[in-house]
Parts: sequence; C-alpha cells; structure tokens
Amino acid sequence: MKRFWLLFSQSVTVLLAAYFVVGTLKPNWLDLRGTGSGSVAVLEAPPTNSSAIPAGSFRLAAQKSSQAVVSINTSKNARPNPQGADPWFRFFFGDQQDQPQMGLGSGVIVSADGYILTNNHVVESADEIDVILNDSRHARAKVIGTDPDADLAVLKIDLDRLPVIVLGNSDNLQVGDQVLAIGNPFGVGQTVTSGIVSALGRNQLGINTFENFIQTDAAINPGNSGGALVDTNGNLLGINTAIYSRSGGSMGIGFAIPVSTAKLVLEGIVKDGQVTRGWIGVEPNELTPELAQTFGVEAQQGVIITGVLQNGPAAKAGMKPGDVVTKVGGKATHNVAELLSQVAALKPGLEAAFEVQRASGNTQLLLTPGVRPKPRAQVQ
Repeated sequence: MKRFWLLFSQSVTVLLAAYFVVGTLKPNWLDLRGTGSGSVAVLEAPPTNSSAIPAGSFRLAAQKSSQAVVSINTSKNARPNPQGADPWFRFFFGDQQDQPQMGLGSGVIVSADGYILTNNHVVESADEIDVILNDSRHARAKVIGTDPDADLAVLKIDLDRLPVIVLGNSDNLQVGDQVLAIGNPFGVGQTVTSGIVSALGRNQLGINTFENFIQTDAAINPGNSGGALVDTNGNLLGINTAIYSRSGGSMGIGFAIPVSTAKLVLEGIVKDGQVTRGWIGVEPNELTPELAQTFGVEAQQGVIITGVLQNGPAAKAGMKPGDVVTKVGGKATHNVAELLSQVAALKPGLEAAFEVQRASGNTQLLLTPGVRPKPRAQVQ
C-alpha cells in the first residue's frame, strides 16, 4: 500500500510539472480560451492576405517603375601630372600620381533597345561607365550623346529582356501632386522616397542653360542624380538632377528636369546625334516699369524685346523692339528664362505663334524659328 501511494504521488507531481511547463511555454496547446463564465476572451487578427495593398500605398507605382531605374558607377583614369617629368619637381615633391576618380549616379531605361537617360554631370569625362540593373545584372555602357545645356546624357547598354519605364506627361503636373523619387543615394542601393510637387517652372538657379525644373520635397540625395521622378501610376515625370542643401543631404528641396525636355533631348541625340533647338534672333529683357514706360507699352506680364537681329527669324516675322511677348505656342511667358526655354523647344523650320503686346494693341506673329547657333569658343 505504501509503495502504491508513493507511485501515485510521484505521478501527480510529474503531471503537474508537465502542465505548468506547457501552460507557460505553449498555452495554445491547452484550451485556455473557453467562453464560459470567468474565462478571458483573446481576440486575434485574422491572417492577412499578402497580396492585399494597404490604403494609400505606392507599392504598385514603385514596383512598376523601379525595375527600369539603374545604378551608374563611373571611373576616370588617373591623369599624369604635367610636371612629373621635371627632376626638380620630383626631387622636392616626389612622384605625384593622381588617383583614379570614382563617381556614382542613377539612370532610367527608356527603351527596350537599351537607351538610358541620365544627367550629363554623372557621366561627364568618365573613362568607364558600369550600369547595374535592379536584378543585379551588370553592363558596360556607351555614351551615345550628351547635352550639357540641359544636363542630360543618353547611354546605351546591350542586354536582353530590359525593363522599360513608361513616359508620363509632365505638362499636366500641378503643385501638390504626389510623386516618387527613385535612385541610388550614397550607394546604399535602390531607394524609393515620396513627396509632392512643391513648385513648377523653377529657373534662374544657375544649374543649366535651359532651366524649367520641377521642384519636389521627395528626398533626393547624392547618387540620386539621373534617377526617376514618377507619378503614383509609376510613369516617368522627370529626371532627378539637383538639390538645394547646406549639409550635402536632402533638405526637402530637390529639382528634376521635366520628361518633356528629356524626351526632346533623347529623340534628338538618337535620331540626329545632337540636339537641335529653336532660335528667333532677339534680345529679351525682364519687363520692368521703366522699360515699359520707355517703349510706351502697358503690359503687366511677359518679356520685353529690346533688340531684334536684322534678317533674323523674328525680324522677318515683323517683331520689333518694344514688343512684349506674352505667349509662345499658346503657353504663357513670364520671364526671360521661360522665353529662352520655350523658344529652344520649338522645332526649327516649323511655324509657331507668338502673342505680342504693343503700344498699339495686341497682335499675333507667326515665326519660323531657325537653328540655335552654337556658343562661340572664348579666345584665350
């Protein structure tokens, strides 16, 4: 009897210990969620569907466009020091060998043939350009052409099954529209940031000759140059180009070249090997009360023409000093930089309408732009 009692007590002890361990580590093995009196009801979230997209998510836009955004690594070979052969220089300073320079940027695949849009400053003077796709494939890129005036360049890679971004319509953008910036900031890898369009038509920044920037507060950092600014449908709206920063990082003011400008540069370089811009042969100035009074015009908005080249396209169409250009091709003109960009975007040989305000009233002139002359090289 004593042996039986000992065996019973040991069995109960083992069972209680096992119950305690299971109740502590695996409570779901025990039915502790009864709905009877005194029980505690535990509410658990139902399993989530991995394909469900949360409200307000930009997942689809990012997935659609990010595949066509590439990282660009550039290298410049070491340049020999011009004084390196001088024995006295070598005696005092030793052998001065320049180190190869490495660069980092981004680009956007815009055609299945392998054409890539990026910034000119990303690839300028580079000896080697390595493109890294989002699927980790590498390719050596060739520069097809550059346009320093717009800070754009067209590269080409030879790979198959290339993802291609869809070109959007930057002319329809409005302040407040949501946008995404995609690139490779600081070389950390592809990164997507979001923001809104903060302003349109930014110019006089001293970055390019032709400035018509989209300003955004989407975070853009070093390495993002040449990357994509896309809308919430994943369509390309611009090429990220520059930031305003006192620290070197994003401060919420970034600038992108509109896709409308980038498309003109792309087509010009691919088809003709160069970018051909319009030119009308005038000397424009900002409209001020003093100039308006001098020429006797009452215009409140536009660009005043203070000089017209003899036998130039504008002179042939009847434009005169004192005319105030208010619209080009139906688009309002507010300042000299805007007029310069609007005229440059015109196709040479194709007639365009200019709305002009004179002392005698408003009129419309039909101008046939010529080809913008190349800047003359400075004589040293």
